[in-house]
Amino acid sequence: MMDNLRTAANSVVLKIIFGIIIVSFILTGVSGYLIGGNSNYAAKVNGEEISRGQFENAVASERNRQQQQLGDQYSELAANENYVKAMRQQVLSRMIDEALLDQYAKKLGLGISDEQIKQAIFKEPAFQSNGKFDNARYTSIINNMGMTPDQYAQALRNQLMTQQLINAVVGTDFMLANETDELAALVAQQRVVREATIDVNALAAKQTVSDSEVNSFYEQNKNRFIAPEQFRVSYIKLDAAAMNENASDEEIQAWYDEHQDQYTQPQRKRYSIIQTKTEDEAKAVLDALKAGSDFATLAKQKSADIISARNGGDMGWLEDATTPEELKNAGLNEKGQLSGVIKSSVGFLVARLDDVQPAQVKPLAEVRQAIADKVKQEKGLTAYFALQQKVSDAASNDNESLAGAEQAAGVKAVETGWFGRDNLPEELNFKPVADAIFNGGLVGENGTPGSNSDIITVEGDRAFVLRVTEHKPEAVKPLAEVRDQAVADIKHQKAEQQAKLDADKLISALKAGKGDDALKTAGLSFGTAKTLSRSGQDPISQVAFTLPLPAKDKPSYGVANDMQGNVVIVALDEVRSGTLPDEQKKAMTQGITQNNAQIAFDALMTNLRKEAKIKMGDIIEQQQ
Repeated sequence: MMDNLRTAANSVVLKIIFGIIIVSFILTGVSGYLIGGNSNYAAKVNGEEISRGQFENAVASERNRQQQQLGDQYSELAANENYVKAMRQQVLSRMIDEALLDQYAKKLGLGISDEQIKQAIFKEPAFQSNGKFDNARYTSIINNMGMTPDQYAQALRNQLMTQQLINAVVGTDFMLANETDELAALVAQQRVVREATIDVNALAAKQTVSDSEVNSFYEQNKNRFIAPEQFRVSYIKLDAAAMNENASDEEIQAWYDEHQDQYTQPQRKRYSIIQTKTEDEAKAVLDALKAGSDFATLAKQKSADIISARNGGDMGWLEDATTPEELKNAGLNEKGQLSGVIKSSVGFLVARLDDVQPAQVKPLAEVRQAIADKVKQEKGLTAYFALQQKVSDAASNDNESLAGAEQAAGVKAVETGWFGRDNLPEELNFKPVADAIFNGGLVGENGTPGSNSDIITVEGDRAFVLRVTEHKPEAVKPLAEVRDQAVADIKHQKAEQQAKLDADKLISALKAGKGDDALKTAGLSFGTAKTLSRSGQDPISQVAFTLPLPAKDKPSYGVANDMQGNVVIVALDEVRSGTLPDEQKKAMTQGITQNNAQIAFDALMTNLRKEAKIKMGDIIEQQQ
């Protein structure tokens, strides 16, 4: 009993209710404290007011919750006046439900002691540090909520009392052990069946169809014979990658001269350092170096900078942009020159300038190919954009065909075959191109050619000019075109009807004990027995579990359609009780209990609302 109660109380729906109740009672305390009295109220529930302040606080809390959950999407929703009104009404409806629950709990005499409140606070994980109640943390959290300890205790008392009510409702629903076993046996039940299949396609081949039947079927089922909208398009494609341009020696040299900074290695310097923690240590290192000690040896022994110390203090080549300011300002200009003691952000340094590499410009021969590629690319793009403009002007000036655009582009237009919205040719499969074709702007009247498109650019420096040369709107196909399909459909319908009638006659014969002869005459026989489970989703399994239980040595019969559309006579020979593993049985029981608990709770809320006197305040009526 207690397990069922706990399980149902863990229902997702009830958890949501608990959460709503907690938030609302907290908001109730906060709003009363912050805003105070107001003659205008949001609603009265059996004479008990939900103040305007309480309501607006709850709305603000819901707004903040949605903003955190939805992010930028919330701004769009909040701009919708109807959405905001609906949200406010939902908040008020929720607060009314909570007030009704609170009143009903008090009517039942449910109550929460001070000791229960105290223990609930002590056990709340949010108020604990290292598994123990932390009073400072508790005080900080409720202060951030805008509540005093007394206000929080009262809100918690209301929440626990309402939870006690919900548990009482939930606890009214449980399953007895024998009920669980019976239901488990039913769920795990298996059924042994045999099948005799009537081939509908074979019957269809024997059917005859008159002209009047075809005409009638066509008129009644024209929606089956819709020809989708179709297009034929002529287009010219421009591709920057196809613009083969050359780069002359003069152009390469000019580029090199103009962009020499891109091929210049700036001046670099190589330093070695010894880093110490104190100024006295740095002075001692400097004295030792001046006395002739080896810099690399001292760096490995004394330097606090582990990385450079491994290399004898060597920091590698540094450009001006990557050189620390301390080294830049150390006044080191000649190779081998030692610095004084340098104060830095990491302690103290003694540095030495090991080498200087002047700025160097890479020779043209070394970068010639890269420059040639850049020049060709730039010239290609320039030619591409110029050609775009030329073709666009030609397509606009001669809007009756693509002849002018062809001449300007120096290529012939490509003409597609017929296609629809769902099979756009691969070459044209770009959203801007599809939008231009299908938005109707390029289609002429009554299927005539329309106008040329503007230049349509797509990714990869490609562009199209196109025109819709032919267009067929969506239309019903003429009967002559679909006659064969209509005849086939009619024959199949007749075959299905005949198969079902034949199946019914055969079942009557089987029940009368004349089934063998009837099946033989029909050229049918039952196949081998197969065992079906209730979890089967195929049509045969679904029908098998609707059949009445068979009598001893007397099957029960039914008719089903298999996955191929054939009509199947199903003979149910045996019903076997099944068993469920304990875990599955427990999960089944929990699911049913939770569902029933939710139904019971919904019924309680419906009844409370039905019997309550609820009056909406002016602030709400103004929003209607």
